[in-house]
Amino acid sequence: MPEKKQDAYQEFIKGLWRDNPVFVQVLGMCPMLAVTNSAMNALVMGGATFFVLVASSFFVSSLKNWIPKQVRISTYIIIIATFVTVTDFTLEALMPKVHKELGAFIPLIVANCMILGRQEAFAARNSVRFAVVDALGMASGFLFALFSLGAVRELLGEGALFGYKLFSENFEPWVIMILPPGGFITLGLLLLFFNWLKERKDRLAQQLDQMEIEAP
Repeated sequence: MPEKKQDAYQEFIKGLWRDNPVFVQVLGMCPMLAVTNSAMNALVMGGATFFVLVASSFFVSSLKNWIPKQVRISTYIIIIATFVTVTDFTLEALMPKVHKELGAFIPLIVANCMILGRQEAFAARNSVRFAVVDALGMASGFLFALFSLGAVRELLGEGALFGYKLFSENFEPWVIMILPPGGFITLGLLLLFFNWLKERKDRLAQQLDQMEIEAP
């Protein structure tokens, strides 16, 4: 039992940090760059993707023994599209303004390579429990990445967060940050930061291993 709990924990952390779908695997770049001009848009898009990934992983893992191999990809897409449609209609009913700003990117969740990839690589090959844990980790990592980008761009581009002004009137907004070039600039800087953290962690691990080897 402790080993299973540890395995589940590792699966969750994998998507949240070690194999983050954006900062490590560099997946889902279209919504990452297109809808992160504000923290609210990023949060809603991340939440929508979160729901679709977790729900579709649950169903794919539950039905994996009944899905013929010849039509597995088509079946996965149908399952994903079902939850995307539910998400699309729900957002349109509850948050029409945000839904309009996100535009076609909500329906395009169907084509998100991260979601389809998790169904083929993990959900269809593991138990429901591990499939859901994996989906929770990956979806949380994706949500974290979108919110990070959206928050930074809104803070620098408008001096606000979720529409609330955080700086004085003397603050001069960096308008470029809420435009497409700002998305590329912010993403590049965040990727650079996370790669630096990863390399630093690897160097520390190598130094510790070397110290253990040299210790008498």
